[in-house]
Formats: sequence, C-alpha cells, structure tokens
Amino acid sequence: MTSDLLQPAADVGPAEAGVMASLGVVTLVEGSTFCVCGRSGDMEPGAAQGLFFRDTRILSTWRLTVDRVRPQVLTVLPQEPYRTMFVSQVPPPLAMTELLIERTRYVGDGMREDVRLRNLSNQAVMLTVSLTVDADFADLFSVKEHRARGGGDVSAVPCDAVLTLEQRTGERLRGVRIEAAGARAHRDGLEFDVIIAARGDWRTSVLVHPQVDGQEVTGTFPVGRPLDEAPPAQRLRAWREGSPRVETGAPWLRRVLARSLEDLGALRLFDPDHPGSFAVAAGAPWFMALFGRDSLLSSYMALPLDPSLALGTLQSLARLQGEKVDPATEEEPGRILHETRFGLDFPLVHGGGTVYYGTADATPLFVVLLGELRRWGIAAEEVDALLPHADRALDWIEQYGDRDGDGFVEYQRMTERGLRNQGWKDSFDGINFADGHLAETPIALCEVQAYVYAAYLARAHFAQEAGDAAGTERWSRKADDLKRDFNDRFWLEEQGWFAVGLDRDKQPIDALASNMGHCLWTGLVDEDKAPLVAERLLSPELFTGRGIRTLATTMGAYNPMSYHNGSVWPHDNALIATGLMRYGFVEHAQRVAHGILRAAQDFDARLPELFGGFDHSEYPAPLPYPTSCSPQAWAAASPIQLMRALLRLDPWASQHRVWFAPAWPPGYGPLRIDNLPLGGARVALAVDGSSAELAGLPDEMKLIRQPRRPLTAALPAPPG
Repeated sequence: MTSDLLQPAADVGPAEAGVMASLGVVTLVEGSTFCVCGRSGDMEPGAAQGLFFRDTRILSTWRLTVDRVRPQVLTVLPQEPYRTMFVSQVPPPLAMTELLIERTRYVGDGMREDVRLRNLSNQAVMLTVSLTVDADFADLFSVKEHRARGGGDVSAVPCDAVLTLEQRTGERLRGVRIEAAGARAHRDGLEFDVIIAARGDWRTSVLVHPQVDGQEVTGTFPVGRPLDEAPPAQRLRAWREGSPRVETGAPWLRRVLARSLEDLGALRLFDPDHPGSFAVAAGAPWFMALFGRDSLLSSYMALPLDPSLALGTLQSLARLQGEKVDPATEEEPGRILHETRFGLDFPLVHGGGTVYYGTADATPLFVVLLGELRRWGIAAEEVDALLPHADRALDWIEQYGDRDGDGFVEYQRMTERGLRNQGWKDSFDGINFADGHLAETPIALCEVQAYVYAAYLARAHFAQEAGDAAGTERWSRKADDLKRDFNDRFWLEEQGWFAVGLDRDKQPIDALASNMGHCLWTGLVDEDKAPLVAERLLSPELFTGRGIRTLATTMGAYNPMSYHNGSVWPHDNALIATGLMRYGFVEHAQRVAHGILRAAQDFDARLPELFGGFDHSEYPAPLPYPTSCSPQAWAAASPIQLMRALLRLDPWASQHRVWFAPAWPPGYGPLRIDNLPLGGARVALAVDGSSAELAGLPDEMKLIRQPRRPLTAALPAPPG
C-alpha cells in the first residue's frame, strides 16, 4: 500500500508534475496566462504556440540561439503547473557537451525566464546569446485553428535593454515589454555578449510584461522576490495542504487522482477584486476562461476534493448573471453565461462585450450545484446569499428557457454569430438524427430537461428546509410534471432508448447517443425504462471498453474521431456511471468507471478532454484527439466523480444523513481517504474488502449503509 498527499510523488515522476510535455508540446498555465512551446522552450512562428494573456498571443516567436546556433534539447524538467526547466546543450562544432543551457520559465500575468549557461570545460568561452522575439497579438482561437493573422501593424521600439512591441486595432491597444539586465535590444529581440570563465556560469532573467490599453500589468514573479512567496506558489501550497489525503492499494489509481488534484489546482481562476474567491477555468491551453457549463460541472465533480471551488464558481457566475435582453450577446434576465473572453477575435468584442450567454444548460446547472453545496453542508450563509440568484435562474427557465410553454427548455441562437447548438455537444453538427441529418432549432435536449428536473428538486429542498410548504409543493409538482412529460415525449418505444431531443417540429431526434445517460444521473428516467437505457449504454454500439461513445456506431453521423459524434468524453462517462450506480446497475457502472480510469494510464495518468471512440480491440491504446485540451477541468474532475460513484457516497447534511455503501472493485485494493470535507467536518473514509468505515461525522449525522435511490420529488422527513 502506498500513502501520500494527493499530489505528484516518487512513483508519479516529473512528467506528472502538472505541465503537459507530450507530442513535443509543453504547456504552462497560471490564471489567464498560459504558454505553449516546444520541448526546447522555443515558441515557433506559424505554429499553435506562444505566450497568451487574456486570450491574446503576446509572444508569437521566442527563440534562443548561441552564436546563431540553436541548442540541442536534452530534457524538460517540469516543476509546477506554472514553472518548468528546459535543458539543452550547444552542439558541435561550437562546443561538444561542455556548454549547458538551463531555461527556467515562470508564467503568471506575463512571463519570467531565468537563463543560465554553464561552462563545463576548463577553458573560458566568449559568445553571443540571442533571443529572437516577435508578437502578432492574435486571438487565441485564430492561433488554435491555424488562421492567425495580424489585425494591424506591430511596432517595435528598442531602447537600451528593453524592447516594446505594440499593436493598435481600432480603439484597442495591445502591447508587451521585454527587458533583461545587460541586454542589447534591437527590433527583433535581445542580445547578450557573454564571457564565461572555466567551470563557471552566466545568468540573466528576462521579463515579459503585458500591456493592455496602455496600462502595464505587474508580473507575478518579479526578480528579487523569493519564488516561494509568489502568489501562485502560495496558492498551490495551500491547495495541496488542504486537499484530502489518499492511501490506496492501486498505485496507478493514486497517480490518476494525484494528477487530477494538480490539474484542478492549475486551472483555478482568481479575481483580484474578490481575492478570497476562485473559480475553475474550462481547460488549458485554449479555454483558460470562466465557462458556465464546464465550470459548474467541473466544480460539482470536484466537491469531495475542495467544495470552495464550487462556491467560488457560483459566486463568480452570479456576479455576471444576465440582467437584460441583448440579442448580440444572447443575454437574458437570470441567464447564466456560457463563456467569458477578452481576445480581439471574440465576436462580441466588436460590440463592446466580453461575456456570451448562449447556452441552455448552465442556468439549471447553477441551481443544481447550489443545491449540492447545501447537501454537503458547505458554507450555509454563502449558499443562502446565492439563493436569490437561483430564483432568478429558475425565472429564466420559465420565462425564456421554455420558449413555447410546453414545459421543456429549448434553445435557438439570437444571432448568426452565436452557437448553433447550445448544449454540451455544441459543435455545429453535434445534434443529429439516426440517419445523420442535422436537427433544426429550436431544440429541447434530453439532458437539459434532466438538469431542469434536478434544479426543481433542489429548489423544493430549499423550500422545505425554510418551512415554505407552498414553495415545496410548487417545485415538487413541477419536477413531477416534467418527469411524467419527459418519459412520455422523449421515450422511443420501438428503439428502446430516449431521444436526444425534440426538434423545431417537436419531432424526437432519434439518434442513439450518450446524452440520455445524464437523465439517469439526475433521476429523470422512469424505473421501468432504466434497464433498457443501461443495456443500450453498455452495448457494443456505444461502449468501447474504454468508455461510452457520444454517438453509436450504427448512426449515420458516426465518426470515432469527430468532436461529438463518436468520440469518448471522460466527464460524460463520469456522469453516466453515477447515474447507472444510482439506479442500481452496479456492474455497468463499474465497467464504465474502470474503462475511463484505465484509459487515463495511456495518457500519463491525465485524462484529456476527449479521445477517439474506437473499440479497444482496434488499437492497444486510445487515440488522442488532436486539439483536445489537456489539462481540462471536467476531464480532471472525472476520476474524482468516478471514485465517489464507486463509493456510493451521498451526503444530505441538512437532513442529517449520509448514504455510504461502497461498490469498490476488489481489484482496486484497500482505500483510505483522510481530510475529506463533509457536513462541516473533515472525515476519514476507509474501504477494505467488505469493511467500510466513515469516521469523524458530526454527532447529528446519521450514517445510512445503503445506496441512495434515484432523486424523486418525494421529500423524506428529517430523521428522528
């Protein structure tokens, strides 16, 4: 048995320390700053690389040479998500292996790079170190999609040891200042004349300062300040120290959980105006921004790790909740945003906006997550303070979400710049019929109705606790009505599965897809239909052995390497496994969980956003999706949610109950978790064979050693 804090340890290895160093690409991330480069540390023009700040590439070229020779890469030594070291040597004929180059890079509100040249020979050397620098100030999506193009001329102003690059686009001014002591600046970068004594070394620090509309941003890692006192270091240290500690008989599983912890810590976003609160970004490198759906589901799944992540996400989204009707941004009163962006290529920028609201699911999920925080007994006063925002969200569901009054929430974009599909499968072709033709909006997705159902129940629970009998009755009745109507309208009797949704003509979208698994998660599926749903989800058409595909192989639009039409998404599977377990399909849930957790091993213990949906018999390892985010928040949170599902751990602190009936696979060995936040306490959980213990619960909390049944509108009376 191994034991350690949930963090990279000896058997994890340096490649698991939090940065991505695979397929020749290295990613570092801290807040709204991230860097993508090659294993040399260089950022190449024309590639999807660079230093990004607030969705804009502020460095498109960053290349180090010694006497015009490019060093040879020796290794990459990751340290933290925001820091890594690149080690290289100067190749022959300039030198043999006697001159090493260490480049230690830190990102955070810009970048700092410490360069060290080590002369390993017994003779002094004289040389010129050059750093070629350029910036195109391209929007991150144009970089990701290899269509970056300058929006205006970039000016380069060298002055002594400082190079300033600027670009004006309309009224927007973006810039970057690069400086280093002892440098000689020119329009293409910095140069250093260097003499290194025998067995000696030479060092310099290069600082990169972003500038937005003429205002320079202070870097997170200034020279002269101890690195362990920098805010990112302090936050990461506190994150590790406050996280649960795990002992497990399966070292591979501990590696996966450790990686999840590191990645979720790296993906946190901090609001300088609210320093005590943080939210979770969707994923690196391309989605380092607050996303409604992604951030809500990620923090939901991460609740056993750190409930404050969910609270901060809710607070951040509440501050940006819709206030008015604005077709350009699709804002509506009470609506929860889809994403925030600052890049100049973001369509809303031209209208002065940085927030886009075009999503159907974030608003009910806001209420669901708030209810889950109450169930866990977390931050009662802060949760109560957010309840008016939940009521505004429910008002949106009734007044704007249900467009035609049929009881179902539909979506249809208000602008041609908006998203065609506004569920989690939001690619243009993500929602289609069995024969492959695309569904036309307005569309009522099955999983959106599942989230609305859970939102109604959560609000009914709040009302019951407040002694509001009328509110309890109202929201329970709405949940009952939705469940009845959903099972009547969405169920395809001949096929034996639920429709993906209803199209503009209220016709069932009859594709066999993974979406219906989310309906198991929230308890929307009638008990008599659940066995057929479980059978379909684990059929060869959907289950690959490493997870459930988004679309069955028998469907017209199936493509195992598409974004949403046959690929495998870990978060999708985590929610489905939770639903399967909730309905009592233990073996089904274990198969899904095991497939996803073992797939993580083929990705160095880090689950990507998605991967190819080929059957496990076709390839010895899952095929990566080329532009998949890694780390990605809900993929990182998926192993935590799968662990919770396997443990069948369901608290209801306000009802003074916790359900705990592990279905822990024997092959995973014994498990112990300490410092687990639950009901306002820190508890210890242990599973060893048929033995299962949950110690440290508050005195008033009753332990129920059986699984919780699916959520229903029936509210149990508090235990006597």
